Amino acid sequence: MDIDLPDVLAEVGEAFARYETALVTNDVATLGELFRNDPRTLRYGMGENLYGYDEIQNFRSGRSPVGLMRRTARTVISSYGRDTAVASTLFYRDNAPGKVGRQMQTWIRFPEGWRIVAAHVSVIDEPSAAP
Repeated sequence: MDIDLPDVLAEVGEAFARYETALVTNDVATLGELFRNDPRTLRYGMGENLYGYDEIQNFRSGRSPVGLMRRTARTVISSYGRDTAVASTLFYRDNAPGKVGRQMQTWIRFPEGWRIVAAHVSVIDEPSAAP
């Protein structure tokens, strides 16, 4: 199996950047496009467990657009073959000092393009720096 093919990493990197822009601008249509429209698609959020595309879209449609800005750090994208990738990132919001968010997404290439089939978001207290 080919791991981290440069062209695949570039494609998923572009999709991930598109997702991030859509997230912080509350572009519900683009967010909906980037999640696989399938009842098996999952998103575990900070306060919700969403099973299936419809639940994810309902959540997105009802979410407040306030306080979505964030900055990311330590983003890692790894690809496995030509059609599977995992994107992981840390994120920070000014309205949550001392906290660090963690986000992981599984991306699969379908005929219509790269789509998220599973996502997990959580927030923890920012770990202390090692001595």
